[in-house]
Amino acid sequence: MVSIARNAEAYLEGHTPDGRYSSFDYCFNYFQSFRDEPWRLVAREQIQTSCLQLGFYLASWGMYRGSTDLLQRSARHLEAVIREIAGAPGPMWRMDVDQYAEGTPMIIDTARRFRKALAGDASDTLVTKILLGTFGAVPAIDTYFKRGFQVWTFGPRTLSTIAEFYRAHSSEVDRWRVPTLAFESGRPTRLRYTRAKVIDMVFFVEGSRA
Repeated sequence: MVSIARNAEAYLEGHTPDGRYSSFDYCFNYFQSFRDEPWRLVAREQIQTSCLQLGFYLASWGMYRGSTDLLQRSARHLEAVIREIAGAPGPMWRMDVDQYAEGTPMIIDTARRFRKALAGDASDTLVTKILLGTFGAVPAIDTYFKRGFQVWTFGPRTLSTIAEFYRAHSSEVDRWRVPTLAFESGRPTRLRYTRAKVIDMVFFVEGSRA
């Protein structure tokens, strides 16, 4: 059985203002600051910052390495997916594991739109990292998460399995919904990790140990 507490504690040891793990915090904080007016993400004076915020988070989490298509692209390549983020249905901005029963079709449709916008290296890992870093909606289905959680693809069945895990461990998962860190001060904000992010970090650590 996975130890939620042990893995969460191990992950949070790296949750420092200058640490890699806080790249998620800064990206998530940025996009969530536009949740009430998402159209502003693509305003002329904001679109470059939006692309750079998402691009650095993705780079920090390994999506600009090796033979990936993104490695051959500038941050401007992300403009189309930023427009899809800005145009996402309102409930996507509040989507979390406890809403998968009704929200799965919306998540899958949003992922499909992201794949089309990226028009290149649109792997499950890339798409779910974007869904995590902007909405906090799903864990990133990357190599470590797959290994730790024992799932191999992103889709309705995987989302259902994640929801089942949450229902069985909801109180402990909720206990680890720590505040994000602010870029400016490095101090905790009022914004907390989503349930999906907690599950992501628990099984990222689990998979890295396997």
